[in-house]
Amino acid sequence: MLQIYLKGHDNYYGIADVVRAFFGKTVEDRENGRVYCECAPDVTLTSVIEEGGISRCFSDDGKTDCKTTPVTDPVSVKREVKRSAYLAMVKVSGREIPWGCLTGIRPTLVAGEEDDPKELSDKYYVRPDKAELAVRTGRNEQRLLELVPPEDINIYVGIPFCPSRCEYCSFVSSDISHHMGRLPAYLDALEKEIKTVAPHLRRKVSTIYLGGGTPTVFDDDGFRRLMDIITDNIAITDNTEFTVEAGRPDTITEAKLRAMKDKGVKRICINPQTLNSGTLQKLNRRHTADDFRNVFRMAGETGFGIINTDLIAGLKYENDTDFIDSVKGIAELRPANVTIHTLYKKRRAAISAEDVLTEDDGRVDRAVSEGYRILEENGYIPYYMYRQKDTGHGLENTGFALPGTECLYNVAMMTDARDILSFGAGGMSKRVFGQEGNKFRVERCPCIKDVIGYMNGAEEMAARKIDFFDIM
Repeated sequence: MLQIYLKGHDNYYGIADVVRAFFGKTVEDRENGRVYCECAPDVTLTSVIEEGGISRCFSDDGKTDCKTTPVTDPVSVKREVKRSAYLAMVKVSGREIPWGCLTGIRPTLVAGEEDDPKELSDKYYVRPDKAELAVRTGRNEQRLLELVPPEDINIYVGIPFCPSRCEYCSFVSSDISHHMGRLPAYLDALEKEIKTVAPHLRRKVSTIYLGGGTPTVFDDDGFRRLMDIITDNIAITDNTEFTVEAGRPDTITEAKLRAMKDKGVKRICINPQTLNSGTLQKLNRRHTADDFRNVFRMAGETGFGIINTDLIAGLKYENDTDFIDSVKGIAELRPANVTIHTLYKKRRAAISAEDVLTEDDGRVDRAVSEGYRILEENGYIPYYMYRQKDTGHGLENTGFALPGTECLYNVAMMTDARDILSFGAGGMSKRVFGQEGNKFRVERCPCIKDVIGYMNGAEEMAARKIDFFDIM
C-alpha cells in the first residue's frame, strides 16, 4: 500500500488526484493525515511545504526524495504540492503521464494562465505535445467565448433515456426498453418545469442544447411534441445556436430530422463512437456503421450543414488501428465537428476498471495523437477540451471543428464562464460571478437525478431555479 502523509498543508484532494492518475482508486484519510492507495507499491512518503514555499515529497529511507525547483512566478500551495507528489509518483511507478501534475477537468484554464507551452511543460511537467494542444485549444476557447455575451442565458434540456445501455455508460439514463411507458409522463413533467420557469426568463437565449441520453428516443409524434415544448416556451431568434444531440443513428428518422429543421435547430450530433460494426454490437449499440453513414447522409440532405460526430479511443474490443481507421472514415465524410473521447471508467458502467486503465505500452496514446494529426491535416481545429477522472492512459477529450462551425454551447459550458439554465432530470444549472483573469466563481443548482422523483417534483425544481437565478 502506498501512503503519503501531509505536513504543513491540507491538500488531500490534490495529492489524491495525482496518486489516482498513476494507480487508480485512492482514499483521503484526513483523520490520520494521509492519502493512501491499496493497489500501489508498498511505499510511505511525506508531503511537506518547506521554507520559501518549496514542496518536497520524500520517503524516510531516502529512496524517494523529490523537491520542486523554484519557479519565476510562484504557483499556489495547492499546485505546488502536486508538483512534488507527481515527481515522486514518477519515481515510484517508473513512468510519466501525458498531462503531468495537471489533474483538473480543464487543462486549458492553466494553459490560459501561462499561454506558453514551454512554461506549461516546465512548471507542470505536461508533455510538450499536450502543452501545445492545451495552449492552442485554450486560445480558441477564449476567442469563441467572446461570441457568447455574458448577459445572455444558455439553456440545456436533458432527456435521460436511451434505446439501450452502452457497456461503457453510466450516465443518468434509463434503458428505454424497460421504461417506454414513462416517456409521455416525462414530457409532461418537462413541459410543466419549462412553462413554470419560462415567464420569468427575461434574458436573451444565446444557445440551447438538447442532450441526453438520447433525445431522439421518442417516436416521431413524441419527438415533435418535445420540440414544440421547447420552441413554444423559449424565445429563439435567428442568432440562437440550437443543438440537438440526436446521438444514436437507430433512433433518427426523416420525420425527426424534419421536425428539428422546422424548429430552427442549426446543429445536430450523430455519434457512431466507432465505425467498426462488430465493436458496436459488443458495446450493446443497436446500429451498424452503415446505419450511421445512411443517417449522416439523410441529415445532410435535410439541410443540416453542421453535424457533430463522436468517436471513442481505447474501446476494449479494438486496437489502435481500428480507432485510426474510424478517424479516417469520419474525415472522409467531412462532418463540421468531430469530438474525440478517450474511454474512462464510469462509476456504474458495466465495463471494468481493468478494461479502461490497463497499461498498453502507449498504443492508445499514440492512436489518439495520430487521430488528432489526421483531423488537423484535414482542416479541423481543436476548440474545447476537458478531462475526467479515471480516464484510460491519462488522456483527454477534445472537440475539433472546421473553422466557423464550433459549438458555442460547449465552450460556454466547459469553460464555466457563462450561465447555464438546465431543465430535466439530472441537469446542472450554473451561475457565474465575477472574473479574475480567466477564473470565475461558479455556483451550481442541481436538478434531482431520479426520473420518477423528477416527474413528481417538476414544479419544485422549477421554483428552485427561479430562486437560484433571482427571477432571471
